[in-house]
Amino acid sequence: MTTVETAVDSYLRHVAVERGLAVNTVAAYRRDLGLYTAWLAVDSPDGPPRPITDLQVVTRHHISSFVQHLGLRPEAPLTAASIARVLSTVRGFHRFLLEEGVVETDVAHDTKPPKLALRLPKAISIEQVSALLAATDGDDVQRLRDKALLELLYATGARVSEVVNLNVDDVLVEVFDSVRLTGKGDKQRIVPVGSFARAAVSDYLVRARPILSARGRSTPALFLGLRGQRVSRQNAWLIIRAAAERAGLTVPVSPHTLRHSFATHLLAGGADVRVVQELLGHSSVATTQIYTLVTVDTLRDMYTTAHPRAR
Repeated sequence: MTTVETAVDSYLRHVAVERGLAVNTVAAYRRDLGLYTAWLAVDSPDGPPRPITDLQVVTRHHISSFVQHLGLRPEAPLTAASIARVLSTVRGFHRFLLEEGVVETDVAHDTKPPKLALRLPKAISIEQVSALLAATDGDDVQRLRDKALLELLYATGARVSEVVNLNVDDVLVEVFDSVRLTGKGDKQRIVPVGSFARAAVSDYLVRARPILSARGRSTPALFLGLRGQRVSRQNAWLIIRAAAERAGLTVPVSPHTLRHSFATHLLAGGADVRVVQELLGHSSVATTQIYTLVTVDTLRDMYTTAHPRAR
């Protein structure tokens, strides 16, 4: 009999080594399966019998009861989105168990996650983006770095982790209108960079990065902190928040806001949704298509406001 702990360890090695998933993704899988295995190990007077040490005795009823538990647990009920994420991990785990011959039936296959409320990405207007970027103007090394960072985020629609993980060599000198981004699952993509971001990155590389680099140990990182270390995701968030405050923006702004705005503005300008999918690094076009709903809502609002017979 394969113990629950052994099976979980085998699955995590599988997704890390054979599937090459990112460290953060594997860590999230570990947390999700920690919730599942802890629930399996606790006795309960209600629902299917527990505790369970043999995965062969897990049934569909167990999976359904676990999903229900996630939304009702007294210490911290999970949202529908979080439940869906945990269930996705559990389903992947049970599919792996079937493929490895640990169990004879995939008991999690037919369990459906709770329905999610449609949440449209929050983009800011082109004018608000311009104000945000203008708030990083300046000639000191910090402003030159901040300008390059924000311009590159908006120019490429990259995730903040993708930008802070850039090395200098990822700015493709031979075709300097591009950067090489490494996304989820270590998948790489080449994304074009517009003239404003190219100028900002060039100024930063020439006038600021050598000064920052001299303050710390040698590192290939493109964006450096004031002590010469690689800028972290948290640093990037603080940089954007400070710029938003200086710009007087009253809406919440985060690194992901620039990614949402990039996609929304491209689609509003007539870009093909599959092109935007490639630029964003989405594995499925369905993920990208939610941005088309944003642009449709914008068109509807403009129509209602401007057309004399719209209301």
